[in-house]
Amino acid sequence: MRTLDRKPGTYTHVKLDPLITGWKFDELKKKLETLKKVSQPKASNEVARLAEMGDFSENAAYQMAKGRLRGINNTIARLENQINHAVIIKTQDQKDTIEIGHTVTVESKGKQKKFQILGSTETNPSHGVISYTSPLGAVLMGHGVGDAVTVGLGDRKVSYTIVAIE
Repeated sequence: MRTLDRKPGTYTHVKLDPLITGWKFDELKKKLETLKKVSQPKASNEVARLAEMGDFSENAAYQMAKGRLRGINNTIARLENQINHAVIIKTQDQKDTIEIGHTVTVESKGKQKKFQILGSTETNPSHGVISYTSPLGAVLMGHGVGDAVTVGLGDRKVSYTIVAIE
């Protein structure tokens, strides 16, 4: 039997951004605890129960249960790594220049928009949360109220004026 020789995709080994909020850090710890105390033991018991049926090679339910357990173990390892390397974003009291954790109000063509600038693991552009590494986030960093910035978005450029920093 011939197996495909697959090459890893572009986003296979993307390094996680360690910058997260305290709220996200607590959420990750709760998720890890649930996986370790509920999901992993349940999946382990299921694998053990199905292993008692014998003949592992033709026991599809056993193979699926092992796959679920591997998935849970991989998620636990990923979360532990993320938690161990996390850097909590502490919002600075100074509001002179934009930093990670600030909420920024910008104006473009008479319309105002609010963006919160966080790490890349917490982005949600539809809710106004952008990464400090995104095109707009990177351009805004270090600027102050009244500054005008221009962002290249593909083949067009958009100009913003910073109205407020919270």
